[in-house]
Amino acid sequence: MQALLSEIFNNSGLSPHGFCLLWRPELIWLHIGSDAIIASAYYSIPLALAYFVIKRHDLIFGWMFWLFSAFILACGTTHVFAILTLWYPIYGIEGVIKFVTAVVSLVTAMALWPLLPRALALPSPAMLARANEELSAQIEEHNKALATLRESEERYRALSQTLQQEAMERRRAEDALRQSQKMEAVGQLTGGVAHDFNNLLTVILGNASEARRLISAEQGNLEKHVATIERAGERAATLTNRLLAFSRRQPLAPRTVDLNRLVSDMSELLHRTLGEATLIETVLGARLWLTRVDPNALENALLNLVINARDAMQRGGKLTIETANLYLDENYAATDPEVVPGQYVMLAVTDTGTGMTEEVRARVFEPFYTTKPIGRGSGLGLSMVYGFVRQSGGQVRIYSEVGNGTTVKIYLPRWFGEEDPTQPNHSIARQIPGEGQETILVVEDDEEVRSYAVRTLRNLGYHVLEAGNAEEALGFIRAQRIDLLFTDIGLPNTDGRQLATGARELQPTLKVLFTTGYARNAIVHNGMLDADVDMIPKPFRAEALGRIVRQILDRPTPDRTS
Repeated sequence: MQALLSEIFNNSGLSPHGFCLLWRPELIWLHIGSDAIIASAYYSIPLALAYFVIKRHDLIFGWMFWLFSAFILACGTTHVFAILTLWYPIYGIEGVIKFVTAVVSLVTAMALWPLLPRALALPSPAMLARANEELSAQIEEHNKALATLRESEERYRALSQTLQQEAMERRRAEDALRQSQKMEAVGQLTGGVAHDFNNLLTVILGNASEARRLISAEQGNLEKHVATIERAGERAATLTNRLLAFSRRQPLAPRTVDLNRLVSDMSELLHRTLGEATLIETVLGARLWLTRVDPNALENALLNLVINARDAMQRGGKLTIETANLYLDENYAATDPEVVPGQYVMLAVTDTGTGMTEEVRARVFEPFYTTKPIGRGSGLGLSMVYGFVRQSGGQVRIYSEVGNGTTVKIYLPRWFGEEDPTQPNHSIARQIPGEGQETILVVEDDEEVRSYAVRTLRNLGYHVLEAGNAEEALGFIRAQRIDLLFTDIGLPNTDGRQLATGARELQPTLKVLFTTGYARNAIVHNGMLDADVDMIPKPFRAEALGRIVRQILDRPTPDRTS
């Protein structure tokens, strides 16, 4: 056997096939081109068959396709060797390949013929179509037989579902309407109470402040009583501000804010608020996005959260303030219809205090709800935080576990615009009061508030005119030059903004300062103070009024003639 194989693969004395063709180029290239094309086709056909078998797992005779693939692949290989033997007389290897091809072709042929009866027995597309038509006809007859019963059942079910859905939708609509009406009523009540209350507080605080100034040093007891009145008025003013924040009626003056910088600037204040028994840790996010909110309102909100955390850790503990960039996706938004998907900046305050039960956590944002002892809290701290954040387009979430602490997370929308240019701090509380001789027109329908404001400005050396309504005020403006119009927003038959517009038509360079105890539409839109507006909220003190008036008068006069 070994000798036979040696003889088969012995190429000595053999001539390449090209020699038989006398190495004529046209014959050589004719054979090469033909065999190459045939081999390429034979190699591609098995690939197509193999891909077809792999993708169609439902084939009955899949193994037969593999036999065909092997047979065609072997045939293609014989053509490759036909090209090689033009130069190399490897007829032995070529013969072995042809032998393998013969064996595969014989096996394929032997397997194919027994399959023919089974293949012919398979239903043709026409037979399948006829069977499908017969089956469809039977199904249709069956459906017709049950049509009356099903129609009645479906009609009843559809009617029942419609009634249930209508009832659910009606309940949801009624609940939403009641909630909306309740919140609107609370907001209107809050605004109305705050407006009248702030007018009273302006008179109380203003007169108390002026009385203290007039009291001599020898009258110490009287000064003590006046100081008590001032403190009570300040507490009442804080209460009305929290009411306005909860009802989303407070006028906000938004600016671009870097939360990392805001937290760092408040570090000393927060340490003093917490005391030595509480460890405070800040985790500030890298490359934090900007947000656009009222920075003073945000500082008050953070301070409220820190005070709540301190009260929850009576024996001390750890408080963590964290900032981060977050994306609230559609899945998160689906859990709460108020959430708008998008990019947010997060401010989180976490304490290791007593935590909250589910019942308490569900009510923490309700106004006047508190778990603190009587006299320890108004129940408006978290309500104020909630109202401010929602008015700013953000969200508030509370996560708490009894015995392990609480986390309050504030999500504020990312600001995509440019950062506001750095400006000098015009905070009323930090300006030095000044005196002047300019003419100021005070317009206020509340006689006591107007009397206090006029007296305060005259004490600062200004020439002051007073009016109780817009018509009277416009009469003064037509008659003489006015340097500053100081007007309440809520005036009879009009509002302060309309008065300012009419006044500037008469005197284009007129400067305007607004005041209000409750502003909703005139100078506040979508909860935000208009960009070109100066305002001092009620109740205001004499020192505060003097500072902002001097600040406005010292500004360059804007050109409104163009």
